[in-house]
Amino acid sequence: MSAGGPIVVVARWRMAPETVPEVLALVARLREQSLAEPGCQGYEAFQSVGVPGELLLLERYADHAAIEAHRASAHYKELVVQRILPLLSGRQVELLRQEA
Repeated sequence: MSAGGPIVVVARWRMAPETVPEVLALVARLREQSLAEPGCQGYEAFQSVGVPGELLLLERYADHAAIEAHRASAHYKELVVQRILPLLSGRQVELLRQEA
């Protein structure tokens, strides 16, 4: 993937319904810290209305380098890798680039 142009990350996370409040609290912290990154242009989290325990994250980054910087950040490693991922039963991540 080339480094140029904005990229949208679409992440679908599944978890046991009883872990949703903990994950949402961690996502709120992650969102705040991610939006402070120079390359992060947007970060939204949505909880499924029809499927308990499912979240959709939409993140927008200036380019591929900004995503790599995000994934290398201390807050990503602490909040996602160490704390959120162990609570998930499933995870899908897509990287999308807007075309004309």
